[in-house]
Order: sequence, then structure tokens, then C-alpha cells
Amino acid sequence: MEAYSEALRGGILIGVASWILLAGAGRISGVSSITSGVLTSKRQSTPWRWAFLFGLVGGGALFAWLLNAPPVEVRSAFMLVPAGFLVGFGTVLGSGCTSGHGVCGLGRRSLRSVAAVLTFMLTAMFTVLITSHLPPAEWWVSLIEEGLQWVFRR
Repeated sequence: MEAYSEALRGGILIGVASWILLAGAGRISGVSSITSGVLTSKRQSTPWRWAFLFGLVGGGALFAWLLNAPPVEVRSAFMLVPAGFLVGFGTVLGSGCTSGHGVCGLGRRSLRSVAAVLTFMLTAMFTVLITSHLPPAEWWVSLIEEGLQWVFRR
């Protein structure tokens, strides 16, 4: 159980923070909808959204620094950019993200959120299964670079 205690404490903090936002401001802490609101909504509704996003990123950075979190391996842009687009597309298609559906929606016993979370999890498991049997990213990057060189040589 010792290995999972940090994840458990983090999960409790996320749940409490989501409850505080819901009880205090009447808002769901769905990161995708909050980010979308910052980019698309009128000025009067954005200050709380900016504060939320700043706290999300700034709080994570602060506590990573304070708690001496181990460094994370930086991935290739050839992997991150398509992954980001796919996540964004899935978020729009699913009308929300794991924070909105998984933390808030399941807490409110929403059947739509149950379906969304099951879809997220099954897709994630399938993705891990597939990608664990594919060659490493460097192989794909070199293949793409060689293909582009071949195309532009012609």
C-alpha cells in the first residue's frame, strides 16, 4: 500500500479541489471546458478560468519543485503533436475530458460520464497494448525523415 499512498493523497486532493470549485462557484472542474472557455468566451467569465489554469500548472510546478520530483523524459515532437491533436479531437467528440467526466461526472453518478470514462479507459488500454508492440519512436522519426527526403529529392 505504501507505493500507492502518494497517488491516493493526490486523488483525494483532486476530489476535494473539484468539490470546492463545484460548491463555491457552481462550476465543474473539467479542464478541457475551462481551457475552451478561456479561448472562446466573453471577458467577464474568464478570470476564474485563468486562475484555475494558473493554479493547475503553477501548483504542479511549485510542488514538483518543493517535493523534488524526479525529471520526466521529454518525448519527440513527432509523437507529442499528433497525440495532442488526437486527445483534443477525443475531448470534443466525448464532450469533455477525464477530469470533467471521471472526477466530476462519476461523482454525480452521470450515466453519460460512465460511458465516457469506460470509452477513455478501454481506448487507453488498447493504445498501450498496440504501442507496446510497435518499434520505438526513434524508428518512426527516422522512417518519416527518410520518406520526406526521398519525396523532396524527386
